[in-house]
Amino acid sequence: MLAFLRWLRSIFFGAVNGILKFALALVLIAMVLMIVGLIHGDGLPDNMVLTMDLRTPIHDSEARDPLAFGPHPPSVMDIVLALDRAGRDARVKGVLFRVGTADMPVAQAEEINAAVKRFRAAGKFAIADAPGFLGTGLGDYLAATSANEIWMQPNAPFGASGAGAGALFLKGLFDKIDAVPQIVKRADYKSAADMYMQKDYTGPDREQTTAFLQSWVDSATAAAAANRHLDPKVLAADFANSPQFTGDARKAGLIDKIGYGDDAREAALTRAGAGARAVALHKYIHATESANEYGGGTRIALIEAAGEIVDGSAHSGMRGDGNVIAADDMVAAIRAAAGDKSVKAIVIRIDSPGGSVTASDQILNAVKKAQTAGKPVVVSMGMLAASGGYYISTSANRIVAEPATLTGSIGVFTGKVAIGKSLGLLGIDADQIGVGKNALFDSALTPYTPDQLANLNHQADAIYADFTSKVAAGRKLPLADVQQIAKGRVWTGADARPKGLVDQLGDFWTAVADARKLAGLSADAQVSFKRYPQPRGLFGAIDSAFSGTAAGLRAMEGFEALMETPAARAVVHAAGDMPRGGVEMRAAGLPSDTE
Repeated sequence: MLAFLRWLRSIFFGAVNGILKFALALVLIAMVLMIVGLIHGDGLPDNMVLTMDLRTPIHDSEARDPLAFGPHPPSVMDIVLALDRAGRDARVKGVLFRVGTADMPVAQAEEINAAVKRFRAAGKFAIADAPGFLGTGLGDYLAATSANEIWMQPNAPFGASGAGAGALFLKGLFDKIDAVPQIVKRADYKSAADMYMQKDYTGPDREQTTAFLQSWVDSATAAAAANRHLDPKVLAADFANSPQFTGDARKAGLIDKIGYGDDAREAALTRAGAGARAVALHKYIHATESANEYGGGTRIALIEAAGEIVDGSAHSGMRGDGNVIAADDMVAAIRAAAGDKSVKAIVIRIDSPGGSVTASDQILNAVKKAQTAGKPVVVSMGMLAASGGYYISTSANRIVAEPATLTGSIGVFTGKVAIGKSLGLLGIDADQIGVGKNALFDSALTPYTPDQLANLNHQADAIYADFTSKVAAGRKLPLADVQQIAKGRVWTGADARPKGLVDQLGDFWTAVADARKLAGLSADAQVSFKRYPQPRGLFGAIDSAFSGTAAGLRAMEGFEALMETPAARAVVHAAGDMPRGGVEMRAAGLPSDTE
């Protein structure tokens, strides 16, 4: 037995030794590549046109996976920051982007529109190329109007015409299968609960949906008309004629050139001058971005919060768990930014439909503490900052939203759908035992008792009252006014501003300008963004070292293939369980006293 234990001990220490050697080898490789990269530069040509493809849906912000080596599909924020950097890069002459099939949300189109126009203001050119505008929404076309020229494929459809919405309602299904939905909401406009309780749009939901669709059409039409130097009324009439075709769109002045993708590409390279080369935006991003900063000057913290708001942490080992706003991670990022003496202000980019009440409150508390520590906080809203997404914004010194941003939804819903009878229809028997009056409060098998339903309504009332009071305090509005504009109603940024829910309409750079001002900096002061959360652990450091080096770019494909082998993945998994700092003695699988 003793010999067996010694054998196990030798195996264990041999495995640990192998992991440490593997990690050390990676660090040495990174150092060599970094040195070579400093000699060779970033590997980009001296005359280039950036290319980006906006024909598929994109996220506002992208969760950074420390194991995701190499380029990744750019998010809206990646595009915004990269075009700003490219505007100051003399090697970049212009950008060619393809649009037309993503059915892009208007708020995203407004952000990209502003980024391209900022890029053009630096003396660069932009060309939009559309195989066709296939959807009826106006977002794809609005993004295209930011360019100097819009190209469109011959005899292709131009479908841009307006805005529409639809919803599924499950009440009829529940009736057929004897499921019992019991959802309480505060208040009438909180439509997230309606899919379970209704068979079609309620009056309030139909009202708010019609209102924000009209606001989207108005905002997009006004912006596109300004970009194209057209009368908004004439442009609205042109949209009303859709679907139409390329020739009709050209005749109406909606596009500039008729040609295929390679024609637009050749035109862009010709305009850039002799020797120009096309460089994909994701490659430009990876070659030029620093893991933590963009440019020089005073630091402003940039915290990107995209996805559903959830409790706890999104990290399992060394991997992120998709695009969510995990309270523990978000709070840690805010605290780190607040505690950094080099950071003069914090910009939080939010794109979220909300989520957990407790997680939202945890994040709001961290924002307030950062402000108490002397760091002004500015919120830049993306496509959606509603319910919990608005909750975490309420105390910010300034809130900036796009005209088409969906925000507000100051309300709450809670409840369950009891499916005990539904299982019986399928011949499934289910039973349960609870010790304690409300031990089975959230059971999906049985409906609430009258007392439990009263308790549920009390919870909704308390949370709603707390939500509205925090909005009133944060936005410095009378509580009676907040109660009038709350009721769970969604507003566009354009409609929210007159009500005091947001301070200003604008893009990300509008929020940065506000942060500069609040930090006591001049309007033209150079700033750098320190991104939070910062790269985690060994792999974040290696990815940072690779970024911006020609050698790193050349090595990345082979390195990524190596990392996908079973042996390497096994080592990575083991490394993911290693302590993040300090010395630990830990046995896997045992419960933690912090759980």
